[in-house]
Amino acid sequence: MGIGKVSWQMMGLMIAHIFMEDLEHETSSDHVLNMTTWYDLCNNLEKGRGIDKAAQRQLEKEKEHWRKVLFRIVAIVKFLTKHSIAFRGHNSKLYDDSNGNFLSLIEMLAEFDPVIQEHVRRITNEETHVHYLGPRIQNELIHLLASAIKSETIKKIKSAKYCSIILVCTPDASHQEQISLIIRYMDLSSNDVKIEESFMGFLDVNDTTEQGLFDVLVSEVKSLGLDIDDVRGQGYDNGSNMKGKNQEIQKKLLDINPRAFYSACGCHSLNLTLCDMAKACAKDFFGIIQHIYTTFAKSTKKWQILKDNISGLTLKSVSATRCDSRIESVKAIRFQCADIREALLQVSNIDNDPGSSSEAKGLANNELGEFEFIVAIVIWYEVLYAVNFCEQTFAKYREIGFFEALETAKGIALEMVIGTTFRKKRVIKRKEQFDESSDDTNLARQSAKESFRISYFIPIVDQAIASLTRRFEQYQSYQKKFGFLFTFEALKSLDTKSLKSSCQNLEDALTKDGKSDIDASELYVELMFLQDFIPKDNMGPVEVLKFLKRHDCFPNASIAYRVLLTIHVTVASAERSFSKLKLLKSYLHSTMTQERLNDLAMIASLKIIFQKMPKE
Repeated sequence: MGIGKVSWQMMGLMIAHIFMEDLEHETSSDHVLNMTTWYDLCNNLEKGRGIDKAAQRQLEKEKEHWRKVLFRIVAIVKFLTKHSIAFRGHNSKLYDDSNGNFLSLIEMLAEFDPVIQEHVRRITNEETHVHYLGPRIQNELIHLLASAIKSETIKKIKSAKYCSIILVCTPDASHQEQISLIIRYMDLSSNDVKIEESFMGFLDVNDTTEQGLFDVLVSEVKSLGLDIDDVRGQGYDNGSNMKGKNQEIQKKLLDINPRAFYSACGCHSLNLTLCDMAKACAKDFFGIIQHIYTTFAKSTKKWQILKDNISGLTLKSVSATRCDSRIESVKAIRFQCADIREALLQVSNIDNDPGSSSEAKGLANNELGEFEFIVAIVIWYEVLYAVNFCEQTFAKYREIGFFEALETAKGIALEMVIGTTFRKKRVIKRKEQFDESSDDTNLARQSAKESFRISYFIPIVDQAIASLTRRFEQYQSYQKKFGFLFTFEALKSLDTKSLKSSCQNLEDALTKDGKSDIDASELYVELMFLQDFIPKDNMGPVEVLKFLKRHDCFPNASIAYRVLLTIHVTVASAERSFSKLKLLKSYLHSTMTQERLNDLAMIASLKIIFQKMPKE
């Protein structure tokens, strides 16, 4: 206790001493003189008087100059990034032929803009060594702009609350596995209602197993400050480690958030259906279609022969990833068989290369000259048309489609002056075994036409039916939960019992741990009122949500429509981000160093981000 009392006494004496020193300093002549001088300087600067007037004016002028310089540099950065143009060349010197697009734009702007003209003059005369035109400031500005825009995007996502995650995984040109992350949400920040799909960046992946990809996804969602429980949709490419329903990302995300509904990509589903059909019985068909295209595309002379013989549809290459390209490639031959065959014969006559000449003649006589191939073209065109536009019932087409295609093919064959009979395959005569049924024997003895129908046409249609049924199961599940909200006509057509049941099913689907996004009974009351309150019958879900926002008294209905519109239809936006990155890297790989090449991922990432920037 004694030691403590002494310590407090010493501390009190020290504080008193410091206070006395401060008091003596404030009353000293030096302090009073300095404060008087300072107040006098401030007064003169405010009134524009004194010797510091010119210096202050020069300082303000210099500040304004640098502000304008930075404003123009940022504008150039925005322009290059928005249009996915590389920034740098082989050096960072002004007025050098290989200094890149950024410095070239600075040079061009200096011809018209006095601010940049003065800035460039100082640099060239070595009046300043701080010019903000180097590669480090370019990268820093890109990162600052991206961070600011990303921050605003995240605010909108949090304001929307519900969102969907779209992931596409693929290796880039430098053989680094990357994930493109897109977040879909309803933008309610303005008076309008918009569906937004915001690109959040490329994520590097070292472990491509389902657990590794899932860990990267969860980590990125947390780093963005988003809640995984607010995810209401998930979509992926066709990778088995992403879309599978056993132990893949889809299943792992559903385990922690059962309201994250998986929705298959509509574009991928149709394309993969066609791939299944082609693998079933047409391995060589699309190869022949592609061979016909490449025969003419080898040289401009051969392509001119093709153009001279056809007047309508031009030949298209068969794409492995775009389902609509397949129908275009088949369509050109389907309606111009005779003209294309004549063009192939002309190519075979003028081609000096015996191999190429023989190939063109073989395509004209052995493929386009055979009735079976003509029938196959007609069948595939009808099937592709049905898949592409989803306008035909395959079950009905399975029964009558072959005979309709046969009649159409006969008309084409007669126009081309070729036979209309199928090649009859030689039947191998052998002794019938004791366990062999009579059906097997009859199959061997059946007609060539019937054999073609059973071995070619039926497998194509059956594969289409099976593949479409399997791949569209997810859409049927989605329709059962949200179908009554798709159109206002569908909502208005429901009776009291059906509407109440639909509301209860939706509440169950949006429930986790005993808590749901909506209340079924309250939603039922709101929708019953909306059936008579909404002015137009042809309103879609977006228009209905706009109406609900203007009349802010339907909370459950608003949430239901927001969740409905948040769930995606396709993952094409994530695919496009990779397409842009691949285009940049492949085009500039030969002229750019690896250091500059690595920066292109960041530049390509901002392609989509800058599309969302507000106009100045």
